[in-house]
Amino acid sequence: MAKIRVTEYSNRKEILKYDHYVSEAIVLTQANSTTVDGKKIVKAGTILPANNATAKGVVLYDVDVTNGDEVGSLVIHGFIDKSKLPVQPDSAAITALPMIKFI
Repeated sequence: MAKIRVTEYSNRKEILKYDHYVSEAIVLTQANSTTVDGKKIVKAGTILPANNATAKGVVLYDVDVTNGDEVGSLVIHGFIDKSKLPVQPDSAAITALPMIKFI
């Protein structure tokens, strides 16, 4: 049986500009993570699979992948606040994400 780990962070980063969005489940790995306080975190606003013409969506919330792969949410339609992204979207990524408006 799988062990459930829940970690609450006091200040969740909100990347959405408005509450209208569509997301889908995605399995996140350490490949797209950054190290924060000794933990591997896929940051909210990370464009996956890469910030280029292969982009499929934007990670909605921070996800801790320190102990292995975890399920997260990938925004595929909606309005994203560019000022809250860890890295600004590449022009090729913006073109590849026609249902996402970066404001």
